[in-house]
Amino acid sequence: MNIMSLLQEWRDHAYSLDTNQKEGQLFWANYFNIEKGIYERILEEPDTVVEGTVEDLASRYGTSLSIMVGFLDGINDSLKNPNPIEEMDEKTVVNLGFDKEKLYYNMVEAKADWLYQLPVWDNLLSEERRKELFWEQKKSGTIVKEKKIGRNDPCPCGSGKKYKKCCGANQ
Repeated sequence: MNIMSLLQEWRDHAYSLDTNQKEGQLFWANYFNIEKGIYERILEEPDTVVEGTVEDLASRYGTSLSIMVGFLDGINDSLKNPNPIEEMDEKTVVNLGFDKEKLYYNMVEAKADWLYQLPVWDNLLSEERRKELFWEQKKSGTIVKEKKIGRNDPCPCGSGKKYKKCCGANQ
């Protein structure tokens, strides 16, 4: 018997919804609202590592098992000790021990402004450090092209000849 993992069930359901349709928009608006509430609570006590079964955490944060699995999927890359999300079930013990800077950086990467702009960040990272992380993440996706050598430019090999008469002759 092939039992689908909780994570696969979550992904199959959540990512099959069309965000251009009302059902998809409502689903994600609800999810993001719940996600924001959970983050507000765990960021209030950043030094307390929240731990428990997936089922316990869903109950603790007043949400469904499915939404908690989605939350765990989202936060996993920001944890000091990632959870075994691929094979977890409702009885799997998981933790929410996050790295503050990594979490902030990943929220910026996900373009989750409703999360990285939470007021609680003022108590966790300095405004200067948040700006550094923000720009560090934004630059990570920037591709810088080298200046193209023109035909009549001096050859970069240092011969003193024009590029077209030197290294560019066989191009």
